[in-house]
Amino acid sequence: MKKENWGSRLGFILSTAGFAIGLGNIWRFPYIVGEHGGGAFILLYLLLAVFVGIPLLTAEVSLGRSSGHTPILGIKKMNRGGRWWNLTGWLEVLAAVLTSGFYIMILSWILMYLLTFPTGAYTGQSVEMLRGRFDALSGDPFRVLGAAFVIGVLIFLVLFRGLKGGIELLSKIFMPVLFVIIIGLAVWALTLPGAMEGLRWFLVPDFSKLSATSLLDAVGQLFFSIGVGLAAGFVYGSYLKPGESDVPGSIVMVVIMDTFIAILAGLIIFPALFSAGMSPDEGPSLVFITMAHLFDTMPLGLVFGSIFFLSLFIAGFTSIIAVVEGIAASLMDYFDWSRSKGVKIALGITLLLAIPNTLAFSSWKEVIWLGKNFFEWMDFLSNTIFLPVGGLLICLFTAYVWTFDRFSEATNAGAGRIRVSGAWKPFLQYVIPLVILFILVRGLWG
Repeated sequence: MKKENWGSRLGFILSTAGFAIGLGNIWRFPYIVGEHGGGAFILLYLLLAVFVGIPLLTAEVSLGRSSGHTPILGIKKMNRGGRWWNLTGWLEVLAAVLTSGFYIMILSWILMYLLTFPTGAYTGQSVEMLRGRFDALSGDPFRVLGAAFVIGVLIFLVLFRGLKGGIELLSKIFMPVLFVIIIGLAVWALTLPGAMEGLRWFLVPDFSKLSATSLLDAVGQLFFSIGVGLAAGFVYGSYLKPGESDVPGSIVMVVIMDTFIAILAGLIIFPALFSAGMSPDEGPSLVFITMAHLFDTMPLGLVFGSIFFLSLFIAGFTSIIAVVEGIAASLMDYFDWSRSKGVKIALGITLLLAIPNTLAFSSWKEVIWLGKNFFEWMDFLSNTIFLPVGGLLICLFTAYVWTFDRFSEATNAGAGRIRVSGAWKPFLQYVIPLVILFILVRGLWG
């Protein structure tokens, strides 16, 4: 398989940001911020992003760049310890596989809303009616899987074109568009009557609401958002030329962009909700029910609502592109397959897993094992177990197997003003592993 490389540093940054910026930024982050003390939680999240997120993603990308391979072969090449460390690469790819199946299902819901919202299909309906419509939509496997197939075709068209002509080109178009949309919607929301009350609810710190659960949710959001342990960071790093790219500086830019979009999403949702006198604590139904009703009450709601769902689709699409590329590239690298074959197999696996995830909302709704249906198990395994374990193994592998000295030397090759220093060492060796172990224990206990 011929080795591919990024066409520019901007292409790498925008593509990695496209992977990191996903659905969790636009609906999950604002919701948990409000539940955990507003500005107090944002401060906690920013600290974790700096001291956990940036070192972890830097380590993963640097491993990819230094090995020149995707996770499975990359870890094997860099491994100076026991054979069991090689499981790290397989675990990353497995996490990506499990995530892709339910992520494309959720993206299918968004695509259907994006196509039907501009027609006025949700106009003049109560929250109960909108909830019924969403239940009917998510419970119709033929419509959902049909939309998933359409998305699968779009993914294939992008990935088949390769790195520069596909992923990088798409990111250079979609990411600026996403930023313009999100900033524009935030400006619009802040001009609404009563918007300042929502702004205060979102941003004013209430430290009394912070707890151990706040830390659990903050770290969980961080992992879900920046995507450590999902193979894509490792794969995107493998496309960098050794010594010719600024890894630490680029990762800092990615995390800043990721956090910026998440905060802007809160500046859209909560001022608008308070302006309409609606509840800000709807949780997962916020996007598909509450926001659909919200835009119906606003002037030019069809326009702004359609733009909002477009932003969701762009964020989700660039993320799933990276997840599927992570799977495909790992298969291409390990089996020496062509890009066409790797992408087809990866997409086939994704679409096959979308079937039981979708049926979990319809004919398999009552199929429960240990209190969870199929979708809930996939979500639990990927987000609560595999992502934290993958992040933990990447951290320990970097600190103790690759060794911190080799990591810092390799990562600083080509680095600019931001460099790996000795101050990173205790975080990779002790602080980050302990934080991840905490969320693992709390997640499994919960």
